[in-house]
Amino acid sequence: MRAGTRVLWCLIRVLLCLSASTAVVSAEPLRIEHLQRCGDRFDSANQEFCLRVQGVGEGALQTRLNGKPLFAASIRRDGDQLRLLVATADHDSGPLWLEQAGQASNPVWLSLKGSHVVAATKDEVAKNMDGLTTYVDLVSLIIEESHDGAKESRRLAKKYGADIVGAIPPLNTYQLRLPARNLDQRDAMVLRLGSEVSVDAVVIEESGPEESQEGQAGEEPAVDDEEWASNRFLDAVNFYQRRLPVKDNPLETHPVRIGVIERDVDFDTPDFADYLGDCRSGWPRTCVYARDASEPDGHGTTVTGVLAAAWDAGGNSGFLRGLDKVGPGFEIIVERNSDAGITANIAASVNLVEDGVRVLNWSWGIHRVGAIGIDGDEVDSLVRSGLAMSGYEELLEEFFLWLRREHPEVIVVNSAGNAASFSGRDEFRLPSSFVTDQLFVIGGHERSTKAVEIGSPEYVVKRSASNIDMRVDIMASACVRGSTRDEAARGEVHCGTSYATPLVAGLLAAMLSIDPRLQPEQLRMLLRRSAMTIGEEYDFEPVEADDLTAPILPSERGHDLNHPDIGRSARLNMYKALDLAVQSLDRER
Repeated sequence: MRAGTRVLWCLIRVLLCLSASTAVVSAEPLRIEHLQRCGDRFDSANQEFCLRVQGVGEGALQTRLNGKPLFAASIRRDGDQLRLLVATADHDSGPLWLEQAGQASNPVWLSLKGSHVVAATKDEVAKNMDGLTTYVDLVSLIIEESHDGAKESRRLAKKYGADIVGAIPPLNTYQLRLPARNLDQRDAMVLRLGSEVSVDAVVIEESGPEESQEGQAGEEPAVDDEEWASNRFLDAVNFYQRRLPVKDNPLETHPVRIGVIERDVDFDTPDFADYLGDCRSGWPRTCVYARDASEPDGHGTTVTGVLAAAWDAGGNSGFLRGLDKVGPGFEIIVERNSDAGITANIAASVNLVEDGVRVLNWSWGIHRVGAIGIDGDEVDSLVRSGLAMSGYEELLEEFFLWLRREHPEVIVVNSAGNAASFSGRDEFRLPSSFVTDQLFVIGGHERSTKAVEIGSPEYVVKRSASNIDMRVDIMASACVRGSTRDEAARGEVHCGTSYATPLVAGLLAAMLSIDPRLQPEQLRMLLRRSAMTIGEEYDFEPVEADDLTAPILPSERGHDLNHPDIGRSARLNMYKALDLAVQSLDRER
């Protein structure tokens, strides 16, 4: 009897232990919250990465890169911190995730391409004369193309007593930590560095460690199905699902990789819960790779949701996710390199392009201090000093020159901005003011109160905060519902050109999946030819700053000089753009 009692108590204790273990796992899910290059950042043969994780227990932890387990000897663990040593010759860039006790974490994208920059800590920033947060001792040097950037940056670092801490090698750009303790010392060294014959420009970073990408402005309207209906969202999904697999003329589709320059995504929401672990195991499908966010209503979650949120799960409904039934597979990489502001955005973009991304989503932008809005008021959000803007302009110019030279097929889709200002004035707004076939600029509209047909220019109105002018290529719906943790709840409304941008980026990716031979100038032509209209007709001349986009031209309407759309601004028509992409296949045969 006593032996039986002892056995019973042992069983109870085992069950209690298992229950406690299960409770810990369920209470704190396995997540990767942060990933960044660390250690010897210039060792190209063996790259070290630091991860901050959540929900890791005491048992065996499996780390997988591209589905292959990493050797335990290459992983060091210290509480919620992991350090991975990856042999470049043995691996390719790809999704990395953790597995433990039957759980799988969110997959993050680990790039082995080598561009990286360092963010300042809160003790390494100060306020400048404009009252803006700026880095005290971190600057980036753009080396002239005629010089070996790595060699010349080492020479300059030695000359000025600095350390090289980051690099974007394809852009000949190297980040230095200067021996400066205050802004006076930094500015003196920046002047001396800028006068070096081998230095094209010095980039000063003006951003706090955790600054958001692009905020919303203005009163938020109620959102219903008419917002995305104004761009024929569901018509486009239906067309893709029904037209592509037609039996007598099926279309071959091609996978597309999309890069989203954002910080993170909340995988605890129903919108993203089924992207955990090995997403490619269900290929072809839409996959999302991102760091995990702590809240469901963050900027990155909402932007990515426009592309990839699960349908009928509460919150958002992603356009590319709606194409899964017949689509070729879309990989969405949410990546920002570090919190080092605009420089990090460019470093991440370079890595993503080298990792095969065809479409880049830039839902961010900045204005110069002193920029004036449409109503004559000074812009007071997302502003940078003239010194910082000149460096950013040079960095962006180097990026687009490199893109045109090495990757002419890549498209960058950029938000016009939410300052009720002008998107195309290069002295005031970046990056939307750049004129290049590879940059698409997107404004934002919302549903009007008029009971008119969807094709009427009065069906929508410009969102009051949206930037405008002839540099804007097209306008799209600016308002969406964000993700929630509750499957039955409807998310709060988020508005801004940040959310119009991924609507266009997703459409361009879908068009490329139909015809990957389409080049940026051809894609722009198809967007404009398919566009509906918005606003008044102004005969190609700005009238009281009301040109919302570049006016529709006769060449975009079959050279019909009397077409009623001529001179009006362009509104996204997702259905017609896909139809034209299919028609382009017939013309190419």
